[in-house]
Amino acid sequence: MNETNSQQTLEPLEENERREALEAILFAAGYPVSYEKLAATLNMQQKEMRGFVEDFAREYNSAKRGILLLVMEDSCQLCSKERYKDYVRRAMGIKSSGKLSNSCLEALAIVAYNQPVTKAYIEQVRGVDCSWAVGMLCDKQLIEPRGRLDAPGKPILYGTTEDFLRVFGLNSLADLPGSDFQETVFSSQAIPQHASECNGNGGTAVAQDAERLREENSSKLFSDA
Repeated sequence: MNETNSQQTLEPLEENERREALEAILFAAGYPVSYEKLAATLNMQQKEMRGFVEDFAREYNSAKRGILLLVMEDSCQLCSKERYKDYVRRAMGIKSSGKLSNSCLEALAIVAYNQPVTKAYIEQVRGVDCSWAVGMLCDKQLIEPRGRLDAPGKPILYGTTEDFLRVFGLNSLADLPGSDFQETVFSSQAIPQHASECNGNGGTAVAQDAERLREENSSKLFSDA
């Protein structure tokens, strides 16, 4: 597309046509598209665009289809439903990369509920070295550096990514399920007293909570995290 075509004025669309255009854009993109970009394209305000997408998603996702409109904090995306992942993989010749280990799920849950956190914080909660788990989560692009803590050594702070939201089918971090373990053990006051316990029963609870989130709410793309 040349510069003239890319900057040409588009005809205004009716409500139903906007929905069809939104679906076409997301289908063609194949990756998350920001509300800012969609608003500029469809001649809408960004806040208005978010509400428009949310309304469309409620209608779109209530229908029986193999595609889900995933609404995230700053963007949205069309993706295949979790239940059909094996059929998609077989049709496209995609091999599974395997599930996350319990140690990775535990570390991921700790980051998700308490971000931004340091590796030392994760290790204090789990009671074991977490270098491998943190490295694996970074490689999978489920967590990422979020700056450094203003403390001796300037340790790296970690937080979850947009890929984390997509993999677990979450619109935002506010959709994370509640957890008794989060309330009792994840508080900074409780960690010193319960750090050793976390590695026994608490860590398992977090892993189970994360695994349940994956199984019940996940809307992944074509490959496992």
